[in-house]
Amino acid sequence: MTREHRSMLGCCCGLLLLLVLLLANAQAQAEPVADFYRGKTVNVLIGVGVGGEYDIQARMVARHIGKHIPGNPTVVPQNMTGAGGLKMINYLYAVAPRDGTAIGMIANAFPALQAVGAAGVQFDAGKMQWLGSIAPAVETLAVWHAAGVKTIEDARQREVVVGASARGAITFTYPALMNDLLGTKFKIVTGYTGGNQINLAMERGEVEARNNTWSSWKATKPDWLRDHKIAIIVQAGPRAPDLDAPSIESLGRNADDRQLIELVMSGTQLGRPMTTNAGVPPERVAALRAAFAATMTDPEFLAEAKALNFEVNPVLGEPMQRIVEKVLATPKAVAARAKGLME
Repeated sequence: MTREHRSMLGCCCGLLLLLVLLLANAQAQAEPVADFYRGKTVNVLIGVGVGGEYDIQARMVARHIGKHIPGNPTVVPQNMTGAGGLKMINYLYAVAPRDGTAIGMIANAFPALQAVGAAGVQFDAGKMQWLGSIAPAVETLAVWHAAGVKTIEDARQREVVVGASARGAITFTYPALMNDLLGTKFKIVTGYTGGNQINLAMERGEVEARNNTWSSWKATKPDWLRDHKIAIIVQAGPRAPDLDAPSIESLGRNADDRQLIELVMSGTQLGRPMTTNAGVPPERVAALRAAFAATMTDPEFLAEAKALNFEVNPVLGEPMQRIVEKVLATPKAVAARAKGLME
């Protein structure tokens, strides 16, 4: 055997040994995580009522993620309503176990709510451990057909009653932003526990409009779209190719307006985000993030998402963490202007 052959053989053996050591280290790290989760229950907290997009997506993830978490714990979805979801995230941050057995699907506007210093925020989104979301969101403002309002210009000419959950929730903030920037005349009525309740109020004639995501309309009310029961007068976030409505971002009059829109609508980048609380051991956070990512490619999960008309274009945990950090670093002048809209 030549010297070159011996050198190459030595290199290959060294690489093989390194690979074995890395695999052994990964297995050693995974085993304590599996030991912890085996026989445990992971609660997926949902800050809104049953039947809306948040609830449907959280339950869909809960049905599949357990088989991808080491130790295969039981995963149980649990609704915890109140204050537009603030009750749940405050509980998750301050009260729930800090061991990786509590996950929440939270309102995507909450990091921006913290950035503006809104009342009721008892969490630090920058310290939470973000796991991912199924896809970014396209927010819409939809008006019930009987109102006779089909465009933003129509909404500037007459008062339209909008249903919302609470101040600080996107259902309130979106129409409030339009009133401030676009001169619409939305009268916002709060107190609804979730999207299903607002939909029922629209059918009963209690309210005439609501904010919702485009994906939610397609998943939960395809008959309304088919039968032209609602008119989508504006969208926000990544533009939907199958939706013919102007984007609120394009309607900003100047750079200051566009910065305001970027902050208020920053939740569109987060979609329907899932997070666990601060203090969870890093190896369990890594396992939960990996489990979420694996769920997004799980054939059974993808088949269910397709059947429900949900696009799967995931935002994973580490990029989501960076988005949240950017929102929390919003310039104070922009945050001060947004505060009046978001509180």
